[in-house]
Order: sequence, then C-alpha cells, then structure tokens
Amino acid sequence: MIRNWAGNITFNAARVHTPSSVERLREIVAGSRSVRALGSGHSFNTIADTHGDLVSVAALPRIVEVDEAAATVTVGAGLRFAQFTGAVHEAGLALHNLGSLPHISVAGACSTGTHGGGLGNGTLASAVRALELVTADGELLRLDRSDADFAGAVVALGAAGIVTRMTLDLVPGYEIRQWAYEGLAHGQLRERFDEVLCAAYSVSLFTSWRTARVEQVWLKQRVGDGDPGPAPVNWLGATLADGPRHPVPGMDPATCTEQSGVPGPWHERLPHFRPEFTPSSGEELQSEYFVAREDGLAAFDALTRIAERIAPVLQIGEIRTVAADTLWLSPAYGRDSVAFHFTWVPDTAAVTPVLDAIEEALAPFGVRPHWGKLFTMGPERVRGLYERYADFEALTARLDPRGTFRNDLVDRYFPGGRG
Repeated sequence: MIRNWAGNITFNAARVHTPSSVERLREIVAGSRSVRALGSGHSFNTIADTHGDLVSVAALPRIVEVDEAAATVTVGAGLRFAQFTGAVHEAGLALHNLGSLPHISVAGACSTGTHGGGLGNGTLASAVRALELVTADGELLRLDRSDADFAGAVVALGAAGIVTRMTLDLVPGYEIRQWAYEGLAHGQLRERFDEVLCAAYSVSLFTSWRTARVEQVWLKQRVGDGDPGPAPVNWLGATLADGPRHPVPGMDPATCTEQSGVPGPWHERLPHFRPEFTPSSGEELQSEYFVAREDGLAAFDALTRIAERIAPVLQIGEIRTVAADTLWLSPAYGRDSVAFHFTWVPDTAAVTPVLDAIEEALAPFGVRPHWGKLFTMGPERVRGLYERYADFEALTARLDPRGTFRNDLVDRYFPGGRG
C-alpha cells in the first residue's frame, strides 16, 4: 500500500515501478495502457493516482549539470530541490526562488504550478527553459521556449508525459537575511496591504484567522538590495521576534531556516524549512487559492468574514505574492497574484465544507486553486478561469491520443483532452 506524504491518499495502482534508467522508463510507458508519475508525494489530492501503473521517478539518474556560461542547471526530474541547490550555489549561481519545502521534487513542483514568494518572483515553473519527457509511445520529446507547445507542457499535471529532466534558468548568486515579526494588526495590514507584501524580496504572512492580527510576518530580504541593516524592533506596530519561530504554533522552530537577520545563501533562507528535518508539521492537509494582486485586499476581507468557519480546522494560513507568468495552466497565468494558503488539520470530512465556503467567498475574484492541493471547484468553473484551457486539452489529445497518462482527475477536468 502506497500513500502520499500526508497519508490522506492511498494510491490505487495495480503495479508500482521505480525505474533506475530512462530506457527502462520508456519500456514501462510503451507497454502500459495507463501510467502516472509520482515525485515526492507532496500533493494532497488524486492528481498522481492511477488504476494502472504508478512510476516513481525518484531512482532516475541524479543529473546535475550546471552550465555557468548559459546560466542554467539541468537536473533529473526526480531530484528534490535540496539535492541540487548546493551545487548551483557552489557555482556562484542561484534559482530566482524556492518553495517553502526543499523536499519536493523539481518535476512535481513545476508540473503543478508550485511557487515561492515575492511580488517579482514567478512560480518555480517559470524558471524552466527546457524539458525532456517520455511520451505515450515511449519516445523522448524535448521542448524549449522556442516550441509552440512549451507553455502548455510545463505545468501539465502529468498529462503530457513523464518528465525525465528539466533545464532551469539561473541568476547570479545572492544572500538572504530573514526576520520574523509578530502581531501585525489587521487594520495596519488593510491600510498598507501592498506595502506589507512588497516589504522584502519574499514576504510571508502567517495567520490562524482566529484573531484580528497576523501572528507572524516573515521578511526574506536580499542582502545588498537596499539592505536596511539592523531590523527595527517595531515595524508597522508588529514586534521583532526575540528568537526563531515556527509558523505553526507549538512546533519546534529548529526545523525552520535561520532567522534573526543572519545572512546566508539563498537556498538556506528562501525555504521555510530545513531539508534535514521532517517537512512542515507532519500530518496535515493543504489547500491554496490564487487571486489577482489587485483583488488581494478584497479577498482578504472576504476570508475575514468567514474566519469563524476557517479557524476551527486550521493549523495555520499563509499569504504570499506570486508574479505573473505565461504557462497555460499556472495559477498565476497572466496576472500578478496573491496566494492564500491553508494548512489544515488531517480531517478531510471536516475540511471539505470549509473549502466550499472559501471558494464561494472568493468566487467574485476569479479564484484559481492550486492543482496539487485540496479544492472542490467543479470542472466548468475551473475551465472559465484559464483562456488556454482548450489549447491544453488539444495538446494532451495530440501528445497522448491513447489516454495513457490520463486518470480520474484529468478525465474530470479535461474531458476534451481525450484522443
């Protein structure tokens, strides 16, 4: 029995494969009627599930090829970010951003539109310059930004093929200082919403939705980017934390990346959690919803009005910004976004009606859900949120005419993609 990381999904696969070579992966795909790829298992819905063959990409070759001249890194799809960011740093280069968890696989994160934070920072997938994938006939297909299909194949939910490697854009290396503030009043946040979310290279607001205050604000400031020096003890009425903090109350902050303004390499500060510890809080469910940046404050107010529904089943919420991109199914497609993240208690029955309430509250803002997390929005509503939806269905029908990579979730949300 194989489950996802959270333990809320038990995979229905008839067979599980862990190929150690691309050649073996190609044989499995070519001989299968139904196959799905599994990365690090950090999705919270059935996006990776199948009744056929489940293929873990974790054992594929651990490729890490840094091209300093081109400012790129090519990595094996099964690698987790923590397994190659050190090599990028040693070459004097960096990724533009990282997610909260360095434990997630690069292909899985990019394929679902996962992101870090920062108004000028796109999703992790926005760094993808090229990718290689095994198509339904077992052949290898390479796509880059010059290909018309590229923008549909990066955030493809596993429906275009099984990714074997990705080439990511890099930037010059940089350092980050991280501070935590406590007790930002909702009134201050409402008056200075954009100012707060633009206060650093990456900003995270952690709230339980139980009080009229944001419990913690984490500011990740690039060293040298208008570095303010020592952090003020008071900032917009919030107080500088007197030591390290964990986003979830009561959890050990030793699992979190270093705070208190101590400068360090980008890959040791941008994630919230250290790679050597169990990610986040352990047993949990997650959801995330994206609205346009200009609707962020109104969406915050809408959620505040149903806070009494949210708080009883919530461990912690997080609010961040994401830059717009051009990837067809990215939740940030075509618009700078504010993302509202929810880490729930591990009780699906209790959480599901709250998701309905959140989605109703955010409906006026064209809210988009994170593809790899829990949501209840139906296909017709989701279809109306993406102008390239039909193009994506046409792409998957062409690349996968036999429906080899389809599963129940893909069939429900993309019926036009059946070949």
